[in-house]
Amino acid sequence: MDAATMTALAKLGGAMALSFGAIGSALGTGTAGMAAVGAWKKCYLQSKPAPFILLVFIGAPLSQTIYGMLLMNNIGKLAAGGGEAMWPAMLGAGIIGGIAMGMSAWYQGKAGAAASDALAETGQGFGNYLTTLGVVETVALFVMIFIQAAIK
Repeated sequence: MDAATMTALAKLGGAMALSFGAIGSALGTGTAGMAAVGAWKKCYLQSKPAPFILLVFIGAPLSQTIYGMLLMNNIGKLAAGGGEAMWPAMLGAGIIGGIAMGMSAWYQGKAGAAASDALAETGQGFGNYLTTLGVVETVALFVMIFIQAAIK
């Protein structure tokens, strides 16, 4: 296989990291967004103020797209810097890493959905809910950091 093809396959792994991370972010923000809209609706029906802070829960899964982009950039640098012989590792790391980051975003959105409902109903617990989202996000951070270390 020629060097250009190996480089292209390695860079494909980077694109997959970004893409799967973004798919998870879309699923997560969509899930949290739908729950927040429902929570706001309940507040309006009960003549309670609708908590604007629910936007934090909606937006939390977006960071996994950034992590996917960072992994993509690092894979691209490795591939362009003469590491094309590592293309199977870079392709695999991008695919599996992207899926793992995407799943983190999706489940962060599910946790954000539950947090939206709970906060709108009780008006309490924001710190606890945000901490939960942070723990779920940690999975994506670990994946991004550890994969980059493994393919260097």
